[in-house]
Amino acid sequence: MATKFHKISEYQWMKAIPEGVSGFIWEETYDDIIIPKRKTRHSSGYDFHAPYAFALEPGEVMLVETGIKIELEPNQELLLFPRSSSGFKYFLRLANTIGKVDSDYFNNSDNEGHIFIKIRNEGNKTMEIDKGQAFAQGTIYEYQITDDDSFDYGDIRKGGIGSTD
Repeated sequence: MATKFHKISEYQWMKAIPEGVSGFIWEETYDDIIIPKRKTRHSSGYDFHAPYAFALEPGEVMLVETGIKIELEPNQELLLFPRSSSGFKYFLRLANTIGKVDSDYFNNSDNEGHIFIKIRNEGNKTMEIDKGQAFAQGTIYEYQITDDDSFDYGDIRKGGIGSTD
């Protein structure tokens, strides 16, 4: 297995159509999904780009469909944050403070591993994000387990956000 970002399938993309958007318009955005990349040699964060333009009013919350999934090694996780410039300019926050993607989220039996990012504009001005503009970033971490971890879990992940509880 390799650590790598992928686009979700076009089928999964079409299942994620937000309320109030026609399927035809949504279908046209699939080819414009940008695989996250680091912008400089020593950047730790991979920028997530908006696959469509949106505006977020002060106090408004929005779920952004990224069209992205990530293949991770079993001892890795992806943590998601707002881009620091978005925090400074708009007081942008992630609704769950930090997004966390586990390695077994990728291609589990009920979900391809589509990464959604829920954001909130806590500032006092409208935040406008253009199609293709970076608005969040993800950093890959290796984690450790305790010596007395039994590995006797029984459950295998099925599904998406909140599927383990």
